[in-house]
Amino acid sequence: MIIGVPKEIKEQEYRVALLPSGAYQLIKRGHVVLVETGAGVGAGYPDAEYQAAGAKLVGTHEEVFAKADLIIKVKEPLSTELPLLRPGQILFTYLHLAASKPLTDALLKSGATCIAYETIEVNRRLPLLEPMSEIAGRMSVLVGGYFLAKHFGGSGTLLGGVPGVLPGKVVVLGGGAAGVNAARMAQGLGADVTILEVDLERMRFLDITLHTAHTLFSSEAHLSDLLPTVDLLIGAVLVPGAKAPKLISREMLRRMRRGSVLVDIAIDQGGCAETSRATTHHNPVYVEEGVTHYCVANMPGAYARTATQALTNVTYRYLEMLADHGVDEACAKFPALIGGINIRDGKITYKAVAEAHGLPM
Repeated sequence: MIIGVPKEIKEQEYRVALLPSGAYQLIKRGHVVLVETGAGVGAGYPDAEYQAAGAKLVGTHEEVFAKADLIIKVKEPLSTELPLLRPGQILFTYLHLAASKPLTDALLKSGATCIAYETIEVNRRLPLLEPMSEIAGRMSVLVGGYFLAKHFGGSGTLLGGVPGVLPGKVVVLGGGAAGVNAARMAQGLGADVTILEVDLERMRFLDITLHTAHTLFSSEAHLSDLLPTVDLLIGAVLVPGAKAPKLISREMLRRMRRGSVLVDIAIDQGGCAETSRATTHHNPVYVEEGVTHYCVANMPGAYARTATQALTNVTYRYLEMLADHGVDEACAKFPALIGGINIRDGKITYKAVAEAHGLPM
């Protein structure tokens, strides 16, 4: 099979979907790997490393899409890439279709088989999403603490406090991979941490493993009670493949102190606050109701080398399976892959995406 690795063109996205070592392994198995010139440079993988691995360097985006049977990316295709997809082609990447009807419509028209990393589920886990959730969770505390600084319009609160001064208060919505990692980082800084969660078994796990963090059943009433005292609010909720629930209304946000910070990790799925809208690493924040919002839609892209390594650790085995066997046989051998197929033959094949847009399956 011919596998294409285009350079990511989303603003300030430096990750790459395949390491030179992965290209080497695929080529050993008899596949052809096409890599767009400069695709790995942002993550610290120069063209020479791909050449040494046996990959063929391609000069243009269009050529990669035109020649490849299977396109592997990091982020969803942008408007200039969508016309390059064709019937019978396989697209393997993060898609987050529930958050974008225009993207869904365009992919339906393309005729390509679109497989989303974020909806492949194994034993109630999302193994291809977890590494990026872990990075985003850890980042959320770093960037949240950064924008609490007074010269960035924050309240001037140091999350860890100092002797004689109470630490800042961090509230994390959701106890999944992103939420746990956010809580761990906040704990490490010495902040006062509370995690809101609805799954009681998950709360027991959090209580055992995060010794100094508090757990609280997630409800609008409980969140409203906490908001007036919160310095950093982290939205880490996830409904696999579906739009994020809007847990924070504008009215609720007004209860927060001026200069507090909201980091909405769920922005890829539409965000969990009524006031959230996607931002970029170039312009990461804006202020609504006196609260600084950080809503960067590709947070892990800031740490492109770490994120690339973590991502390819989990995607490579699926890529190899698709390349070796094609979609149908790969799904037969590994049924979890079926859950990743969001669009095929011009039809939506993932229920949460169809429901998000009111479209048939």
